[in-house]
Amino acid sequence: MADTCLGPPPFMPPLSLLNTPYQISFPFFLSHHRSTPFSRNLSLMAPSSNPTHHSHCPYASTSPKSVSSQPSLLVFSGGTAFNGVVEELKSLTVHVAHVLPVSDDGGSTAEIVRVLGGPAVGDIRSRCLRLSDPSSSEALAVRTLLGHRLPLEAQKAKFEWYDIVEGNHSLWTGVSKAYRETIRAFLVYFQDQDGTIIRGQNEISHPTSGSMQPIDKSHSSARTLPSRIKRVFYMSSEGSNLLHEVFPSANPSVLDQLNSVDCIIYAMGSLFTSICPSLVLRGIGESISSRSCPKVLLLNGTHDRETGGFTASCFVTAIADALNRTYGDPHKSLNSPPNQYINTIFVPKGGQILIDTDKLAAQGISRVITVESVHDAAAGIIYDPTSLIQSMANLLTESTTKDMTST
Repeated sequence: MADTCLGPPPFMPPLSLLNTPYQISFPFFLSHHRSTPFSRNLSLMAPSSNPTHHSHCPYASTSPKSVSSQPSLLVFSGGTAFNGVVEELKSLTVHVAHVLPVSDDGGSTAEIVRVLGGPAVGDIRSRCLRLSDPSSSEALAVRTLLGHRLPLEAQKAKFEWYDIVEGNHSLWTGVSKAYRETIRAFLVYFQDQDGTIIRGQNEISHPTSGSMQPIDKSHSSARTLPSRIKRVFYMSSEGSNLLHEVFPSANPSVLDQLNSVDCIIYAMGSLFTSICPSLVLRGIGESISSRSCPKVLLLNGTHDRETGGFTASCFVTAIADALNRTYGDPHKSLNSPPNQYINTIFVPKGGQILIDTDKLAAQGISRVITVESVHDAAAGIIYDPTSLIQSMANLLTESTTKDMTST
């Protein structure tokens, strides 16, 4: 077995994906405090902000009484695919815990980590922007500024970057002088530390064949991996035993939320590099398997490099294996059946993933709900946000009614 590692910064443990017949590694940066060199809190939770969008969903209202009665959700996701429904989700509930991995080492995130250190904040930044307050013109202007992406062409990107740093770009329109100078101070610091090359995305999802070039993540043409990924686990480069497996602790707040929310959601996105890194931590599988609430998999609408040839049951197996820690230390693994982790699957209408009903039934999963979809030029078949949230609302209403009947 050959080991291929993208060099992590010193003292930063990488996340690895064991793929027969080879292993791929990429740097993983943990957040929050640490209790031991390798036992640190992993996931970030961000509350949704000011709910002002109204909808026909039964839970949608902004009065204090109704807000307190809205359902609570916990969503495992990456920083891109689920962003498209975050705004619409506010019409259903404002009680949402977003659990994101901090393991993205590509694109602009790689440069931020190189200059500033700490966890990879790209996915966190992306989700925080979607959850930010849009209630004033300045807030919207700052949101547009911080969400802006430079052109892929290096020379154009360089000139636009300088224009932004110097405060001359039209993106600053609507941002007050005090706020502008606060943001510019950070950008100037980053500019002083930065080079002229922006690193490409990680070799798992968006390989660059070693070239130092910008990556357009929405138009990656990388071929499917030569064999299926078997296991996701963490490795450390600290100490004398280089690249040995380590076992980070889950954020206690995430475990608390898992034990109390009304619904657990595995969002669409990159299965092994966005979803599974949060699931393999000790305590996550134990908490989810103990709950009797709706546990929903939002199946992708298209295949990607990580899941070429996967059927719906393959997604279920991968998630169950991650939560059971099936291929790790046998003394620390679980043996819960798949339907203790997933009891409902949402499928975008017209999606590419085969729904193998017989195998899902063998896994104990019989509830498969088709949701209206739209075609996105970059991503292909994706969920229609309004239809997705309405389907969630219907599921939660049904679950609440069932619970009330049973009591």
